[in-house]
Amino acid sequence: MNEQKVNFKSLKASCQNCSLIELCLPRGLNNSDLSTLDDIIQQRRLVHKNENIFSQGEKSGCIYAVRSGSVKTFTTAKNGEEQILGFHLPGEILGLDGMDNQIHSCSGVALDTATICELPIGDLNVLCVKIPGLQQQLLSLISNEITKDHTMLMLLARRNAEQKLATFLINLSGRFKARGYSADEFDLTMSRYDIGNYLGLADETVSRLISRFKDNKIIDANRKKISILDHDALCGVAEGEQSLN
Repeated sequence: MNEQKVNFKSLKASCQNCSLIELCLPRGLNNSDLSTLDDIIQQRRLVHKNENIFSQGEKSGCIYAVRSGSVKTFTTAKNGEEQILGFHLPGEILGLDGMDNQIHSCSGVALDTATICELPIGDLNVLCVKIPGLQQQLLSLISNEITKDHTMLMLLARRNAEQKLATFLINLSGRFKARGYSADEFDLTMSRYDIGNYLGLADETVSRLISRFKDNKIIDANRKKISILDHDALCGVAEGEQSLN
């Protein structure tokens, strides 16, 4: 792992020029607020595929922003069984689970080579008092996490297998679009097993459904690359208005 400490002045300039600024923690902060953060020393970590960013049960000192690449978070039961909680793309924050008792309740692992920015929780707590905008942004991030959890529970409880996968692909498409990437073509950095684990499906079911989506000319799939050919049809499947042949 290549780890480099940088002073916040250089990182601040990088954030201001970053296309992800409206998706990440600095959103809504003005130049004066950003200047107040100069005393924080952060780390920008380069992590490789399958490398842990943080682990369940370990002490938490930071929250993390994905600058590039992608990350999965998951919990591990006593019997070793894993349950994937989510997949995180550039501009998204993870590690919020450790802000309360400063112990991580889940693990975060890179799905591919990723760059991660570390934000010290202690310094953030102090600065939230000084910068109301920062406090509001943190509350918004926590609220979004709760909303995503509720959406996931509804997805697993009320939708069939093809609806689950269609919803998953639509969600990824929208998130890639928000980051300036193509909404129609993107790579699945997560494995079929990971997708199935997240959606409560067997990996064989995920592979079979992808083939059926292809047969219906809704998507094209070549290994990890997904091309959405018919957004309306994909949305129709997700909402239960259309079934696969």
